[in-house]
Amino acid sequence: MFTIEPVHKPKMTETLLMMLAIIALISISIIKWGAVPHIPILFSIFLLLLFGAVKRVSFKELESGMLAGAQSGLGAVFLFFMIGILISSWMVGGTIPTLMFLGFELVTPKFFYSIAFLITSIVGIAVGSSLTTAATIGVALIGVGEALGVSLPLTAGAIVSGAFFGDKMSPLSDTTNLASAIVKVDLFEHIKNMSWTTIPAFILTFIIFLFLSPSEMSSNLTELITIKDGLEKTNLIHWYSLLPVILLIFLTIRKFSSFITLALSSCVAILISFFHDQMNIRNLFSVLFNGYQSDTGLKAVDSLLTRGGVNSMMFTIALVLLSLALGGLLFKLGIIPVLFEKVSHRLKKVKTVIIATVTSAIGINVLIGEQYLSILLTGEAFQDQYRKVGLHPKNLSRALEDGGTVINPLVPWSVCGIFLTDVLGVPTLSYLPFAFFCILSPLLTILFGITGWTITRIDSTAKEIK
Repeated sequence: MFTIEPVHKPKMTETLLMMLAIIALISISIIKWGAVPHIPILFSIFLLLLFGAVKRVSFKELESGMLAGAQSGLGAVFLFFMIGILISSWMVGGTIPTLMFLGFELVTPKFFYSIAFLITSIVGIAVGSSLTTAATIGVALIGVGEALGVSLPLTAGAIVSGAFFGDKMSPLSDTTNLASAIVKVDLFEHIKNMSWTTIPAFILTFIIFLFLSPSEMSSNLTELITIKDGLEKTNLIHWYSLLPVILLIFLTIRKFSSFITLALSSCVAILISFFHDQMNIRNLFSVLFNGYQSDTGLKAVDSLLTRGGVNSMMFTIALVLLSLALGGLLFKLGIIPVLFEKVSHRLKKVKTVIIATVTSAIGINVLIGEQYLSILLTGEAFQDQYRKVGLHPKNLSRALEDGGTVINPLVPWSVCGIFLTDVLGVPTLSYLPFAFFCILSPLLTILFGITGWTITRIDSTAKEIK
C-alpha cells in the first residue's frame, strides 16, 4: 500500500484521534460485544469516509484508496481459494486423517506434556487451523490430563503451543498464506524462512515440556483411543494417502509456485479419493465447494474432519478485503504516513525496524485483539521501511507471524484467547506462562534482528545476500 499516494496530510492530533477512535471501535466491538471483526471494520471505513468528507476529499479519491487497498490482497484471495480446495481434497483423499492417525500413534502417558505438544503440532500442520486443533485434539488431551491428574494449565500451554506451531508452519493456514501474500513473498519461501526462528522455538519448547513432564504415571487414554478408532472407521487411513504430502514437499524443494504446488497436490488427492467407496463425481464437486462432511457419529472425530472447501474461506476472504480497504483509506487520507513521519527517523537500522515490526504486531493484538489485523496493518505499514534498510520482504513476513499469529492466544480479550479459554476450560492467564512456543517466537525474532542472524538483505542490484 506504500504505492497509494496520500491526498491529505492531517495534523498529528487528528491522526492520533482517528487511530484511537478506530482502535476503540474495533476492540470494544470484538471484546465487549463479541462481534465478528467484519462489522466494526466496516464501521471504521464509514468513519474514515466521514473524516474524508469533512476534509473535502472527493469520494472518488477515497474510493480509489479502498480499491487499491483491496486489490493488493487479490493474490492472497486466490491462494485462499486453493487452500479451501486443498483441505477438502486432502480430507477425501485421506491425507489429513492419515497424518492425524500417525500422530496418535505417538501418544503415551510418559512425558505427557511433551507428547501433547508434539501431537497438536502434527495435527496443527495437517489441519492448518490452531483453533480447530485446540477444539478437537486439544479438548481430548485436556480430558486425558484430567484423568491422569496432571496440571491443566501446563497441559493447555502445551496444546496452545503445538496448535500455533502447526498453524504457523502449515501451508494450509490462512494466517501463513496471508503473511506471505501481503508482502508478496512465495508461500513456501516464507515457511522456509520462518523455520530459522520457529524450529529453535519448537526444539526449546519440546525440551522444556520434556523436563516438566512426569516420567511415570498410570494411564487412561480412553478418549484418544476412541478418536483413533473413529478415524480408522472412516476408511480414509491408507499409506498411499500420504502421496499428496510427498508431492507437495517435492514441488516445494523444486521451487514451484505456491499456486501450482497446491493445485497439483489437490489433484493427486482427488485421484486418490476415487479409491474410496463413498466418492463419485457428483459428491466431489460438492466437497470441493462446501467441504468434507464427516458422519462417523463421534462428535470429536466429525468436528475434526468436517472442514475445507471454497465456501469455508469466504469468512477470511471477506475479512481480508475489508481490512485492506481500511488500510487503503488510512494511507489515502495520510494517517499512516503522518504516523511514520514521526518515527521513521528512528527506524534507520535493521534491528530497530524488526523490533518495531514485532512490537507493532503485538500492540495491535493487545489493543484490538484481532489476529488478521495485526498481520495486515503491520505488514502494509512496514513494507517501505524494509526496502529502505535493504531487507528482503521475507524478513517482514516472518516478523509478522512471530509478532502477530502466535501472540493472539496470549491476550485474554482477543478472538483466540476467548475461544481457547472457552473450549479448553483453562483461563488465558493460567496457560499463558506455559505457552512457551508463543513466548519464544517473538523473542527469537527480536534476538535474530539484533544480531543479524538469518537476516536476508537485498543489495543494490536486487540480488539476495545473507
